Amino acid sequence: MKMIRLVTIVLCMIFITNLVISDGALLHAQQEIPSYAKWGSLAVRKTKERYPDASIVDYLHIGKEYGTKVSTEKFKLWLKRDGKEFGVFVDIKFETDSEKLIDINYRETDR
Repeated sequence: MKMIRLVTIVLCMIFITNLVISDGALLHAQQEIPSYAKWGSLAVRKTKERYPDASIVDYLHIGKEYGTKVSTEKFKLWLKRDGKEFGVFVDIKFETDSEKLIDINYRETDR
């Protein structure tokens, strides 16, 4: 009886350990940094500089336009200022090969 209980406890410990390890590996795989993260951080930082009296309440990566020489990462940030909310489209142009920043364009929207 004690032997069965001991074997059951050991098997349960092995099963639980495997679950924790596999869940941890899955969690780690899901936390990959997206390729646009660098540009998203820049978009947020520069938007805060441009609108210092507003708070950013939402962020969306719209996508990337690939070019042979120049590429553009596109974002939409939702801001709140004086009780009113508005959107700002942020387009970041950079050299495709070197990723050197070329220009940042902002366009406000009410949607």
